[in-house]
Amino acid sequence: MTEVIDGNAVAADIRESLTESIETLESEGVTPGLATVLMSDDPASETYVSMKQRDCEEVGIDGIHVEIDSDAPAEELYETIDDLNADPAVHGILVQMPLPDHVDERRVLRSVDPVKDVDGFHPENVGRLVAGDDRYRPCTPHGVQKLLEAYDIETEGANAVIVGRSNIVGKPLANLLLQKADDGNATVTVCHSRTEDLAEKTRAADILVAAAGRPEFIGGEMVGEGATVVDVGINRVDADTEKGYELVGDVDYDSVEATAGAITPVPGGVGPMTRAMLLYNTVKAAGLQTDVDVELP
Repeated sequence: MTEVIDGNAVAADIRESLTESIETLESEGVTPGLATVLMSDDPASETYVSMKQRDCEEVGIDGIHVEIDSDAPAEELYETIDDLNADPAVHGILVQMPLPDHVDERRVLRSVDPVKDVDGFHPENVGRLVAGDDRYRPCTPHGVQKLLEAYDIETEGANAVIVGRSNIVGKPLANLLLQKADDGNATVTVCHSRTEDLAEKTRAADILVAAAGRPEFIGGEMVGEGATVVDVGINRVDADTEKGYELVGDVDYDSVEATAGAITPVPGGVGPMTRAMLLYNTVKAAGLQTDVDVELP
């Protein structure tokens, strides 16, 4: 039987453990604060931010939400980030992507104070991660690591194949799995749109991570017997449902389930972990900025 990796359950355990860390901070007069900034009319982005704010409320993090009209000058966003950087009540800043075309995304990433960059996308934090001295691990890659850990899936010596080379998932996850650490020490192959003989490489994986952004791209014929398959993708496809669409991953679940030893579903796999690790990073940030030692799960 293929084991289904339950991201909802693991994320719930992490949130519960974080409440103890938050109580430690509060005993020192510190309430962790996460600011979310939305400059988009995209319904999906609005939903994501709403879910993140709800998560904050659930565990006792002070959620600060700022909305900026998508047609507003880019300078308004830059000034908002400057204000949040200067606010001692804000320990973490998340600017929801994507941004309007007239906004310089790279400038935004560089504008967030690295100590408040709970996404882990500032160049300083990226460099620290590559060097093996991470301050904050990007939320989705870290969430993948926590899922593997929770299900006792060994990374040391494993052949890990990542399909996708984004700065958000593929590249940082590759670096994390390479590190000399208990949750690293894997042999990592990163595949992408120019990779030749892709199926040959994915079939050789002990751990296969699909993060290509292509609906149901990974089929059963691309997966080796007993492999662990982690589906990072979340795609809306037309469907005969009340909403007119359904969510699917980058993995063709039905065909892969028969071959894989373990698999994450969509939804309910990596998605909840991304949000849980954002809370994790915010609590860590609050401890770093106030010199309060907190134990993290």
